[in-house]
Amino acid sequence: MLSISNDQSVDIGDRIMAAAASCVRDLGVRRVTLAEIARRAGVSRPTVYRRWPDTGTILSALLTERVTGAWREVPARRPGRAGLVARIVEVAQQLREDDVIASVLRSAPEVAMVYITGRLGTSQQILIDQVADELRTAQADGSVRPGDVRQMSAMLLLITQSAIQSGPMVAPILDAHALAGELSHALNGYLAP
Repeated sequence: MLSISNDQSVDIGDRIMAAAASCVRDLGVRRVTLAEIARRAGVSRPTVYRRWPDTGTILSALLTERVTGAWREVPARRPGRAGLVARIVEVAQQLREDDVIASVLRSAPEVAMVYITGRLGTSQQILIDQVADELRTAQADGSVRPGDVRQMSAMLLLITQSAIQSGPMVAPILDAHALAGELSHALNGYLAP
C-alpha cells in the first residue's frame, strides 16, 4: 500500500491521484472507493469531493494523467517521421508496462472497452491533437505522406492502442522488443511518403 499521508509537502490533488493509483493497483477498479482513496491520501472525503464528484471521475482523471503523462515524459528526440514513430513506440511500451493501465485492462476490461470501441476519451483526444501537430511538421519536411493529419493521427491511435491492449495476447509470438519493432514497421509504412 502506498503511504503518502505523511508527506504534507505534496499537493493534495497529487496525493489523491497517487492514492487512487494505489487503490487501482491493490484492489482492482471495481473495489476502489472514495473512502479508501481519501484514507490512503490522508484527507477527508469532503476534501476529495471538492475536487471530484465521484470515484468514476477520479479514475477517469487518473487514466488521463497516466496516458498523457507518458506522452509528456517521452520527448521527440529526432525531427520528422523517424522521431514521431520512435516516440509513439516508446510511449506504447511505457503504457504496456504501466501497472495502473494493466490493472484496468485486467480487472475492468469493460471500462477499457468504452474507450476502445465506444468513444474517444480525453486522453485520446489530447493525443490525436498532439500527434496531428507533429504530423503537420513532418509533412512539411517531406518525411510523412500528404493527408489529413487528424485522420492520420486517429489511425495511428487505433494501431498503437491495439498493440498496447493486445500485446499480452501475442507475447508468445512477439516479445516486448519484437512488438516494438513490428509496431515501428507498421507506423513507418503507414506514414511513408
